[in-house]
Amino acid sequence: MAVTTVAMLTAGGIAPCLSSAVAGLIERYTEVAPDIRIIAYRNGYAGLLTGEILEVTDKVRATANRLHAFGGSPIGNSRVKLTNVEDCVKRGLVEPGQDPLKIAAEQLSRDGVDILHTIGGDDTNTAAAELAEYLGEHGSKLTVVGLPKTIDNDVIPIRQSLGAWTAAEHGAAYARNIIAEHTSNPRMLIVHEVMGRNCGWLTAATALAHHQWVQSTPFAEWLEDSSERWDVHGVYVPERPFDIAGESKRLRSIMDRLDGVNLFISEGAGLTEIVAAMEEAGEEIPRDPFGHVQLDKINPGQWFAKRLADELGAEKVLVQKSGYFSRSAPANGADLELIRACIAHAVDAALRGEAGVVGQDEERDDELRVIEFDRIEGGKAFDVSLPWFTELLQELGQQ
Repeated sequence: MAVTTVAMLTAGGIAPCLSSAVAGLIERYTEVAPDIRIIAYRNGYAGLLTGEILEVTDKVRATANRLHAFGGSPIGNSRVKLTNVEDCVKRGLVEPGQDPLKIAAEQLSRDGVDILHTIGGDDTNTAAAELAEYLGEHGSKLTVVGLPKTIDNDVIPIRQSLGAWTAAEHGAAYARNIIAEHTSNPRMLIVHEVMGRNCGWLTAATALAHHQWVQSTPFAEWLEDSSERWDVHGVYVPERPFDIAGESKRLRSIMDRLDGVNLFISEGAGLTEIVAAMEEAGEEIPRDPFGHVQLDKINPGQWFAKRLADELGAEKVLVQKSGYFSRSAPANGADLELIRACIAHAVDAALRGEAGVVGQDEERDDELRVIEFDRIEGGKAFDVSLPWFTELLQELGQQ
């Protein structure tokens, strides 16, 4: 296939890989196929629907390496679902009666796009596959090669999503400063709420990174500088049920001994226990039109803090969320290495006309390959039996 134009877009929530992934695509194409035109659609699928293009000029190519120092996305993001016609109309992206999928496909044809790189989660990449299928049915060839982005690390069957390692590292740095607040008050309960509605990987990885920092840091021989006092005392993820009464007893002994407790909680953790406790208390459970519990209205971090404060005899409670801080960071060394490997594989695949999402395929011995679109799904659960996680819980005394 003779390729003349490559397009890219980033979509969904931001992650620490986006800026480097955009830079990497520009650098790789400039290296192996410098005559190919590169464009980007501004603000993801919103820009595709409205035809808002950012041209990758010679100047942009020459300075693309600077993007590795930044978080966010240099081409903008949006949460636009092409199959949600009502929302696209409401936002003024299409006219009433228009099909967003058709409008997007026609825009790609007008722009002469041969290859589309999507950097996003499962929805972003499967939507791109639908675009390619639509164009194929209407006589146009489009090769779509996606890159997996999510700090939750919850895309099936991909071992490691881009940006997740960095998010955990920065979540731990955030925790380090928040936990220093234990010196501001006796009997302090600190709840660090981490992003992850349905998957606890990020919470677990963030807690591990903070714990490893504590274990490797020399502390002064003062009460407030005790390594135990700075450590994690409880990790709670959606995939692991827990006994609230038993945990309250365990944490109370820690509070009495150390004068403070630090908890790391996924935003979707303990949902079953929370709902059961609310129902027992006769409280109304907020649900959406589909019957799903509305986590933003329950607010698990606040719920945990409120429930545990009296049980632990806490004088002061601090609930802090690290999500926006951690997801906005530039990619760290580990992620940069993974991004570069995925980019090289993605560009080579695109130029030979092979479509799919590039990642480490868990069902193929973690081989880095172009994974078929029909195998891409969201909602991968965190495996709580992983040795590094079970060892962490054992070291914290949390069974």
